[in-house]
This record gives sequence, structure tokens and C-alpha cells, in this order.
Amino acid sequence: MAFITEDFLLQSKAARRLYHENAAEQPIFDYHCHLSARDIAEDRQFRNLYEIWLEGDHYKWRAMRTHGVSERYCTGDADSYDKYFAWAQTVPHTLRNPLYHWTHLELQRYFGIDSLLNERTAGKTWDWANERLADKDLSAHGILSKFRVDTLCTTDDPVDSLGYHERIASRGSGIRVLPGFRPDRALRTEDPIAFNAWIDKLAAVCNLDVTRLAHLLHALGKRHNDFHQCGCRLSDHGLDFCYAEPCTDRKAEQVFDKVRSGSPPTPLESAKFASFLMLFFGRLDAEKGWTKQLHLGAYRNANTRMFRTLGRDTGFDSIGDWPQAAPLSNYLDQLDRENSLPKMILYNLNPSDDYVFATLIGNFQDGSLAGKLQSGSAWWFLDQKEGVEWQLNALSNCGLLSSFVGMTTDSRSFMSFPRHEYFRRVLCNLLGNEMEAGQLPNDEEMIGSMVRNICYDNAVKYFAFPAAAPNDRAAPTQVATR
Repeated sequence: MAFITEDFLLQSKAARRLYHENAAEQPIFDYHCHLSARDIAEDRQFRNLYEIWLEGDHYKWRAMRTHGVSERYCTGDADSYDKYFAWAQTVPHTLRNPLYHWTHLELQRYFGIDSLLNERTAGKTWDWANERLADKDLSAHGILSKFRVDTLCTTDDPVDSLGYHERIASRGSGIRVLPGFRPDRALRTEDPIAFNAWIDKLAAVCNLDVTRLAHLLHALGKRHNDFHQCGCRLSDHGLDFCYAEPCTDRKAEQVFDKVRSGSPPTPLESAKFASFLMLFFGRLDAEKGWTKQLHLGAYRNANTRMFRTLGRDTGFDSIGDWPQAAPLSNYLDQLDRENSLPKMILYNLNPSDDYVFATLIGNFQDGSLAGKLQSGSAWWFLDQKEGVEWQLNALSNCGLLSSFVGMTTDSRSFMSFPRHEYFRRVLCNLLGNEMEAGQLPNDEEMIGSMVRNICYDNAVKYFAFPAAAPNDRAAPTQVATR
């Protein structure tokens, strides 16, 4: 019997009905991911299972290292098949890690493969998957169509070209692929060399001289406008915690001049400058009706040796225990006092802060929009069954689950779209089990409507993105089970 059945994770009759009748067929609205706009614009055809599945996947690398696999098979120079085979050998040892669920869900949904992945089945799985990857429905754009992706937002630095997004828009596929504005590097003054190199790139993109703080603000505003013209309606910041140190214009100018001259700021000066810019970005977003996303609570690049060897986003990050409530509340309160508080999604990485975030958003709801401030979906180390349930429970107990805009992949892999299915199954299981326990009304129309809203409709209303170009794509292709 296959491990991934049609009732995977659905423990009750009510849960199964909720999922199959309300959630399963909803389109995907993936409002935050790290997929490559270039891959979509060029409709990348992946050559093998390694390219689409393991290339850049630090979740898998962490598990492989823990299992005793050499770095050569993670980020090193080993052959693509050998890296894949090392992963296949690791998979049986990931039992109770969400990677075990995701691995087999992805193999089933992309390639129709029901067998468990291990060193015995690795060769056959590799051959069959590679044969399927040659088909057009598993190109980058084919995958978006296959999984009924309605909207997808990438993550883009202000210095990035928007040319690939313009090419995607001109394709007229009916799928919205929009940029997301991620200006984190404007805040990183602690390393003057890196900061000044980035400022020089920004100046070149904007065709401006950026020697004063006013020039920087003008350049960032210009790129914000450029992104808006390209359909962007979302910004994003990946921060340890929200910056909210008092900072005058004069102080921010002094810090900028100091760093631009090559001198490192003090930690307090760096925090003040970041706080100044975060308010500036909040005002820009509010003026244009954008949604601001704050990803808070990661402890990044903990292993100095590996960071120097491999760089960022290679699997050496963890959950941080930064104080969140006071600085985040101060930031929101200052924007609110100015009438400049944009729509906002607050993602929390530390489960001990779930209730902090869920209660804090209620302080700044203003009745202008359902769920103007959102408790963001469980992310990174928490986007698994238990972490999803924690986030849903905290939001339900302290706010309104009915206003939630749902799941997003936050992924760098084109194999990650079943994460939406995984979330939907967890959601329906939670609600369905409570229906059968008498904790929720046995009213499938009422609760089914909420499920549909969380899976798709709430996001459509909340973001109000520009309409997509005409849609001439074919219906999703069904793959045979092997």
C-alpha cells in the first residue's frame, strides 16, 4: 500500500470531507517565495532530479550532514547522481522529520512515484523522474500551470533587474508572477565594505550619485516606484527583531556619512540607522497600498567557519530567542501614530512567541480591512504539522482564523508546491477532528467556506493584486502512478 494515500494526514470523516470537497481543488496563491524569476522567464527545463530537488536545498543538506554525509555530497563537487544517491540513503533516517513527508509527497505529486525512497529504490526513481522531467509539463512554467498556481511573488533586491519579470508578464500566461521588494542590505551598515559595494550597485541601477543620505532615500524611493510599475505590491524584511530605536534625520545622516567613508558604526548607531530606514520603508508601503512582511526570529549564520566557506543560506541557521514584543510594538505604534501603518504580515520563527505575535496584531487592527495585520503562516523550522498547528491555534485563540490569508512556500525549489497541499490537509484535519469531537458545529458549509477562504479567497481579497494577462493555459495534466 502506498504511503501517500488520498487521505494522508486526514484522521476523521469530517476532515476528509473538508479537504476533498473544499481545499483540494483551490488554486495556489503563493505570495512569498524565493524562486528564480530567471528560471520562470526562461521556462527552465530541469535536466535531472538533483537540479530540481536538491540544488540549493539547505533543509536536505542539514539532514545529510547530521546523518554523517560528507560536505562534498551536499554543496561540494560530487557528481549530481552521487549527491542525489547520498540523499536517498539519508531519507529512511529522516522518519518523524517533515522531510520524510515532503519527500514522498513530492515524488508522488510530480512523478507519480509511490515507492519509498531509499538506496534500493534510488536508481529506478532517478531514471523515472529524469524521464518525466523531459516533458513540458515539468518545465518551470509547466509546473506553475500543473499545480494551478494563480499568483506567485518572488523575493528581489532593489538592485536586481526587473527584466525577467517584464518577460514573464509579456508571456500572457494567466499566471501572475510578481516581484517582492526586499531591501535588507540597505540596513546592513555593520560591514562598510559590503554596504558600500551594495550602495554603488544601487547608484548604478538608478543612474544616480549616492553620496548623501538624501540620495539614498531618493534611490530607494525610485526603485520602490519601479517595482510598483512592475506589479509589485509586497515588501519583505528578514530581521532578527524589528528595529525601533529613536533616530533623527541628522543622526541617520551622520551614520550614513560615517559608513560611506569606510568606518564601521557602533552597534547602537547601526540599530538607529536601521530603525530610521524601517520607518521610511513603512511609509513608502503605506503610500502605495502595499503589504509589508516581517520575517522575525532567525539566528543566522551561526557557524562562522562554514559561513566563510559557503556563504549565506547553506543550512547553518537556527531559531533565535530575541526579545520581540517591545520593539515590534514600538515600530507598529509609531507608524500607526503617523497614519502610515501598511497592511502587514508578521512571521514568527520562535514558537514560544506565537502568542506574543497573535495578540500583538490585535492591538493595531483598525476595521479598514479584515485581518489588516496578519499572523504569518508557520515558516522555516515551523512549516511542519506541529508548527502549523501551533500557529493556527494561537491565531484562533487570540484573533480570527477566518481572516487568515493562508500558506506560502517561502521556498527556493520548484518541487515545493505540495507544501500548500500539506498545509491544507493539516488545516482540515484540525477543524474536522474538532467537528467530530463536538468542539465545532457540525456545519460543513460554514466551516468549508472558511477553509476555502483560508486556502485562496482571503489572499485574493487581501492583496488585491493587478489582474494577470489573458490565460490560455491548458488544464492540469494528470500523471500516471508507478
